[in-house]
Amino acid sequence: MDYTNLGTSGLTVSRIALGCMSFADPNPMMTWSLDADQAAPLFRQAVELGITFWDTANVYGGGTSEVITGNAMREFSTREATVLATKIYWPMHAGPGGGGLSRKAILEQVDASLTRLGTDYVDLLQIHRYDPTVPVEESMEALHDVVKAGKVRYLGASSMWAWQFSKLQHTAQLHGWTKFISVQDQYSLTQREEEREMFGLLADQGVGSIPWSPLNGGINARPWGDRSTVRSQSNPQVDMFGNPLYLESDKAIVDATEKIAADRGVPMAQVALAWVLRNPAVDSVLSGATKEHHLADAAAALDITLTDDEVQALEGPYVPRKPTYFQ
Repeated sequence: MDYTNLGTSGLTVSRIALGCMSFADPNPMMTWSLDADQAAPLFRQAVELGITFWDTANVYGGGTSEVITGNAMREFSTREATVLATKIYWPMHAGPGGGGLSRKAILEQVDASLTRLGTDYVDLLQIHRYDPTVPVEESMEALHDVVKAGKVRYLGASSMWAWQFSKLQHTAQLHGWTKFISVQDQYSLTQREEEREMFGLLADQGVGSIPWSPLNGGINARPWGDRSTVRSQSNPQVDMFGNPLYLESDKAIVDATEKIAADRGVPMAQVALAWVLRNPAVDSVLSGATKEHHLADAAAALDITLTDDEVQALEGPYVPRKPTYFQ
């Protein structure tokens, strides 16, 4: 395993992060999720591979992912050896404080996450989205306060427009509050819109990127049209705002990934992840594993160096599209 600092902060993370959305009690939204017993071998494997960066969120499985992740941390690792990250924003219950980034919601949801995780602090607290209904000063001061209270070590953000992230970061800087050290971006061979503005902003500000869905729901890891997995059979075709997740032009990218993988004698996932990892804006990549070979492939991708011709073959067919899962 390789390790690096997250952005220009002093927080050291493994370059492969364990994405824990896959670990939750069975629920209709994620029929492919694994319960605690099913997830246990993957947590054990993550520790054996040196994957010390574990990422979850309060909303995953209605809070059950945090419970499973916290218990696994104590069973297979230690609090000191784990960089533990979670997120807040999406509604956890009706009424004030259930979701969003108001002061009431931030203070309530941080405490609730710590209870479910069974820990006194998280290393990285991330806002899951931008909240246009709350003044940014209120959100950033409340986030600063949970850091100063010792409940959070560092702050991060997730998918949003570059101008929104810049507004939040500038507000923190103006007031001397804690700034973000990272952003979780949707970034893969078939979703590259973060390259337009966000990655340049992050480089300028010394903020690290942690791509989520680096295989774009798995389509970059299987031949085009292969729907042999439970996840592929349940994947939607559009996000909650009606934006398409996949385009027909993506077939050429997937075909190129398949050819390069065949020529190298490695799984497609390793090639697709190696491409994500080569971007200098990327510090760590989330691996949402449901099978042991998923983590093995992610770790092995660190050892692949793509040639210029391979990169051109992978990047050439890309067609611009809307970012997804945020507005």
